[in-house]
This record gives sequence, C-alpha cells and structure tokens, in this order.
Amino acid sequence: MRLIPFPVIARVLKRRLPTTLWGRSLLIIVLPILIMQGAVTWAFFDLHWQTVTARLSEGLAGDVAWAAESYREDPTPANLAAIADQGERSMQLSIAMRPGATLPGPARRGPIGVIDRALEGALASRLDQPFWFNTTRYPAYVDIQVQQPDGVMRIIAPRERAVATQAHIFVLWLMVATVLLMGVAILFIRNQVRAIERLAEAAEAFGRGEMSPRFKPHGAKEVRQAAVAFLAMRDRIQRHIEQRTALLASVSHDLRTPLTRLRLELALAPAFKRSSAMKGDLDEMEHMIDEYLAFAKGEAGEPTQAVDVAALLKAAGEDVKRAGAEVEIAAPDTLTASLRPMAFKRALTNLAGNAAAHGEHVRLTARALTSGGFEIAVEDDGPGIPDDMHEEAFRPFSRLDASRNQNRKGVGLGLAIARDVARGHGGDITLARSELGGLRALIRLPG
Repeated sequence: MRLIPFPVIARVLKRRLPTTLWGRSLLIIVLPILIMQGAVTWAFFDLHWQTVTARLSEGLAGDVAWAAESYREDPTPANLAAIADQGERSMQLSIAMRPGATLPGPARRGPIGVIDRALEGALASRLDQPFWFNTTRYPAYVDIQVQQPDGVMRIIAPRERAVATQAHIFVLWLMVATVLLMGVAILFIRNQVRAIERLAEAAEAFGRGEMSPRFKPHGAKEVRQAAVAFLAMRDRIQRHIEQRTALLASVSHDLRTPLTRLRLELALAPAFKRSSAMKGDLDEMEHMIDEYLAFAKGEAGEPTQAVDVAALLKAAGEDVKRAGAEVEIAAPDTLTASLRPMAFKRALTNLAGNAAAHGEHVRLTARALTSGGFEIAVEDDGPGIPDDMHEEAFRPFSRLDASRNQNRKGVGLGLAIARDVARGHGGDITLARSELGGLRALIRLPG
C-alpha cells in the first residue's frame, strides 16, 4: 500500500480546517476537551465498567450453576422448592422448572453487546449443560434458562446482578461537564474574537472614508494596544487629509484670483489675433486646477446614503448625449446602494466621459451580484486600451500619450479619480475589452 506524503495530508487538512479566528480558536479549545472526555469515557468503559460487569456476570453465573447442579443431583419437587426458596432469600433469584420443555431459539442481543458477551462467557465457563439467556426481554431482569434431563430450569435474576446499572449516571455527568466547559470556552472565545472583529470593521469603515465614533478599544491587552494604535494612525491620516485638502483649496483660491484678473483684462482688451488662444489656455488652466483639487479631496468627508443606481446611470447617460455619443442604459429600477453620491457620480461621470470621448456608442449597465453588492459596466466602441497598459491608465497624470499632448482636454486624472472613489467604497475598477469593440470599465462594489 502506498503511503500518502505528509505535505499532501497537511494541505488537505489546511483546506478543511476553519479559516476564521473564531473557528480556529474554538477548535483549539473544544477539540482537546472532546478528546479528553472521549479518552476518559473509553477508559471508564474499558477498564472499569466492563470489568465490573464481567465480575457481576461471573457471580450470577456461579449462582445459576449452583442451582442447576443442585437440582441435577436430586431432581425432586422437594429439592426444587428448597433451591427456589434459598435462591429467593439469599441470591434474589426466581427459580422454576418447565417439565418436558426445551430451550428457545436464538435470543435478540442488546445494541452494545457488552453485557451479552460477559454473561455468555461466564455461563459457558460455569455450566456443563446447554443454556439460553435474554437480556432485552425485561428492562429490569435477565432471563436465564438451563437444559435439565426432565425439562428446562428457568431463572429470573435482577439486571443489576449482571451489569453495573449506574454507569449511565457517570456518562450523564460527563456529558453535562463537557457541555458546561464548552459553553464557558465558547463564551470567552467569542468575547475575545468580537473585539478583533470590531477593530477590523472600524479599519474597513475608515478605508471607505467612514468614521466609527462609537468604536472603543476593548478586549485583551494586546487587542486594546492594536486598537489604540489604529485610532492614533486614523487621527494622523485624517489630519494629513484635512491639511492637504485645506492647502490645495488655498492654492486653488490663490490661483483663481490672478486667473480671474487675466480673464477680465483679456475681455476688456481690444480684439487681437491671439485672444482666442489665450482664452483657451485660461480655460485649460482652470480645468486643471479643478481636477487637481477633486483628485486630492476625493470627497472623503461626504456621508453615505441610499442611492438609486439607475438614476445615477441615467444622469451619466445625459452627459454622454451632450458629448455627442449614443447611449444605451440597462439597470434594474429596484437596485439601490449605500454610496457617497457626489463622489460616486464624479467617478461614473469620468468613466462615461472617457467612453464618449473615444467612442460613438456607449453602453451603461448595472446588475446586483449573487454574492452581495453590485457592479456597473461602462463600455464603448472606441479604439480601447492595450491589455498591457490597463494598469498604466489608472496612474495619476497618465494620458497614455508619450508626448502628453496638451491640446487634448484633461490632465490624466479621470481614471485615477474613479478608481480612488471605487476603492474608497471598498470596491475596485478593472478594465477589459468590450463586446462593442472598445474599452469596458467595470466598477464592482461590495454590499
């Protein structure tokens, strides 16, 4: 027989074992308890209960042999009466004769068979005559019959004379103790794991831009230390975001002032040859400032609320129509999601705007996922993006153009902002080839 390598067994066990901390902790505590209680139960039945049962069966078999031998030596009614009287008074045996009878057929054995095996071995070692017994006919008694020359001697003995009947009490107490120990272990494990789960939930919520004001460190000392470190890190990151947003807002305000003066001076100046080009440069600079600020801010402070996904697609579809492209929308009317509306609308508008800029036909679809959450696909029939440049397209300021042609509107932040918003909601954006022939941007968010 070929032995299975240990690494293979280890991999199989690893796939079968629980993957959560709750399941593994429960396994660490409960499995030893079950093994210990199983070993104690086995030792009790094998070393104590079976030994006691065998000794009791041997004692009962000796009394049965005494009664059978005494009657065989003097098979008279008077001797039978004396044997029955002594058996009733001294041995708790009910003895009677069935003249001319023979032993019954095979009797039904008990479900475990320990009592039957012990009693059969004891009777076989003590009796020379054929015998028959039944331990299941009467709940409190054992029926034993011994073949005699003139009939069958029937002996009814109390069940406790053949088996230790109090063994179930031990098993019952053992089960109760096991349940109590497991209950206490489960309660303590659950409290410890719950602290870690709350820490993970708070970290995940912060990753989506949500604050958890009710979160407080609790649990074991190590878990509280991790929670305190997380809160300190969250405060530092939040301060950094607020400082960055305030700085860019100030820069944006400071830049808009001279831009406004230039625009006003250009409007008041006499018409000249380069006036239209200068106005275009001013528009481009103002658009660049807006995109920089939108990318840095990310709408992280916006609260989440229930949003109609179909309405968002219809609004994005209107922008596509204004850009001069045809649009096709398919979304269930009942699909709602918890989103930051302005941020998600900006991401969807960026994707739809890119599709309208590179294609003539745009398709916007949304559907709920069976595993929870939903996904939105934005497709176009444009030239698309090579597969090896999909990740490059998400990099800030990347326009997939080595010359960075400034005659094209935008600074390469559209896809970067969209992915930043999607990841801020706990999801992501992936690019692929569309059935329409162009690019397919897929937004997938959890429920």
